[in-house]
Amino acid sequence: MTGLRTIICSTQGAIDLQINGALGIPFNDLNRDRAAKLPEICRFLYQQGLDGFLPTLVTTSIEQFHRSLSFLAEAIAYQKQHPDPHEAKILGVHLEGPFLHPAKRGAHPQEYLLSRLNFNTLRRVLGDYTDIIKLVTLAPELDPSGETIQYLRDRHIIVSLGHSTANAEQTRTAIAQGATMVTHAFNAMPSLHHRDVGLLGEAILSDRVWCGLIADGIHVSPEMIKLLYQMKKQIFLVSDALAPLGLPDGTYPWDDRQITIKNGTARLPDGTLSGTTLPLINAVNNLIEWGVCEPENAIKLVIEAPRLAINLEIDQNAPQRLTWCSYSFSCPAPPNFKSVRTSWVCEVN
Repeated sequence: MTGLRTIICSTQGAIDLQINGALGIPFNDLNRDRAAKLPEICRFLYQQGLDGFLPTLVTTSIEQFHRSLSFLAEAIAYQKQHPDPHEAKILGVHLEGPFLHPAKRGAHPQEYLLSRLNFNTLRRVLGDYTDIIKLVTLAPELDPSGETIQYLRDRHIIVSLGHSTANAEQTRTAIAQGATMVTHAFNAMPSLHHRDVGLLGEAILSDRVWCGLIADGIHVSPEMIKLLYQMKKQIFLVSDALAPLGLPDGTYPWDDRQITIKNGTARLPDGTLSGTTLPLINAVNNLIEWGVCEPENAIKLVIEAPRLAINLEIDQNAPQRLTWCSYSFSCPAPPNFKSVRTSWVCEVN
């Protein structure tokens, strides 16, 4: 690339708290052969600029949850015993389901949703894997008692609210009980309303709650992202990338269904939005291009913010392996004028 290069800053790698798969491998449908490719995926994500990530398991059967969790537990243990400086670290697991409201299930399969959120069902889903589960997305209205939120927090598992019909009062209660995050803000939840701010409105008003955000321009419009940024300090970006991340557009298997990827956006055959194949770093470029915030602040949403959201210590001595810079080009424009165009680039060292 040619043009005037200006370095904005250098940082350590990014953190993705919601990524469902890569290189054709879905994290929630692992078997021995697929799990064998986890090191390759970790190297691929490192090359994309990630220092760490939470493999996200979307709703499936409890048996398949446990099967995938067992392979991820092996991968986490192996990374600890044989650290590779060129692999993105598996920081734990994000369970996005199965305790989601059916009316806001999005692309999650109806047959595996569990509408009864109590100690018994929660323990069945978690199994023997509470030590590697870092984050659970749930609909708080499924457990009016709130006992399960406290149960998760007692085990140092972060609770994120999502795929939910919760109103403002139900959300306030869930936050008081220990929920500290919202999963993909705006998506799979009631819209903001002037008589009931609902789940998202309460999250915006609370300084205790972090909002994850998909900044591909499809899940949430650039204008709404700009509005959220002006209202809320605690925001981090997620990719919500699906298994075809790193593969070209096309049609791919997804559980017993198929998804079609077009321009990085994934949809089911009925048109339901199901995720992206947009790398997390690209979302930073989007925020800058849309004028949501200054480059330095956009960068923080993938570097510092996700670490703060999961209480991950920010290592001031970590290698500064990402160089964020802009390239300015002079372009001829009639009559006898020149316009300057700027593109934003993250160079992975």
